[in-house]
Amino acid sequence: MQIDLKGRTALVTGSTQGIGAAIAAGLTRAGARVGVNGRTPQRVEDSVARLAQEVAAADLVPIVADVTTEEGARLTLEQLPQVDILVNNLGIFGAEEPLEITDEEWRRYFEVNVLAAVRLTRLYLPGMMQRGWGRVQYMASESAVVIPAEMIHYGMSKTALLAVGRGFAKRAAGSGVTVNSVIAGPTHTGGVEDFVRELVGSELPWEEAERVFMRKHRPQSLLQRLIEPEEIAHMVVYLSSDQASATTGGALRVDGGCVDSILP
Repeated sequence: MQIDLKGRTALVTGSTQGIGAAIAAGLTRAGARVGVNGRTPQRVEDSVARLAQEVAAADLVPIVADVTTEEGARLTLEQLPQVDILVNNLGIFGAEEPLEITDEEWRRYFEVNVLAAVRLTRLYLPGMMQRGWGRVQYMASESAVVIPAEMIHYGMSKTALLAVGRGFAKRAAGSGVTVNSVIAGPTHTGGVEDFVRELVGSELPWEEAERVFMRKHRPQSLLQRLIEPEEIAHMVVYLSSDQASATTGGALRVDGGCVDSILP
């Protein structure tokens, strides 16, 4: 399948590392103009420079903004007024004893993982609908369906994204704009390595630590390994394309079989 995104402009939030960086790279390779987003100028500059080296003739727009705030969302709109593909990737996660999660933490997870995506959708969806083409995606997680005991607040926020995606898909019905969520499974990023170490200890070699984590904490995985960020990016790039024009209102799984269900 040849995916050609030339002439399309994409924004990937939280795209200086991990899954977001892989998504930005995948969209760039497909020919899209890509807004690379982060909170600090140096990290954004480094990410843009690295991606420009990896992809010949890359068309990149550095977006330095904290999109979890109203001011940051407005600043993003100023820097990139028109977006055809919005990938709401930014998110936070971490393990915490369920009965010790404070009100403040519950609010923080909702505001960062859910409200930031809703806010950007409100800003960019009307233009997509007016132009008759657009793609909005929310990076959810298998934790939205299989709620981890050690990350209830995180799971809650990802479950909310599934509802947000379905709801905005209905709002965009018949407009030529598709809205979907991507259910990503446990993925091999720097942040997840730290998370794994937190749960299984720092003394084990990484390969063994990964096996122990998957066996003890994600035994439902059929892959029985962490997913690589590029494997998540492949789904996002496809959903961003013309070939995915009949896929909307969905929750597409790249979860390694973690969700023990035929349907999401």
